[in-house]
Amino acid sequence: MKELLRTTNPVKLAMATALLKGEGITAFEMDVHMSVLEGSLGILPRRLMVRDGDMFMAQAILRDNEIGSD
Repeated sequence: MKELLRTTNPVKLAMATALLKGEGITAFEMDVHMSVLEGSLGILPRRLMVRDGDMFMAQAILRDNEIGSD
């Protein structure tokens, strides 16, 4: 697994996940429950991971839709 996106924006993560799913790429969101440790302030970024073989296509999809890291 490789890190595709790191952001504190949950809307951006949802959009990226939906775009990838639409293209048949499975994405896994990591650090989702870290907000419990930070007091739900949203300051710790979440990571979106994809398989190594899907990384090139996933990067192209996010780039084409102007979705980048914070």
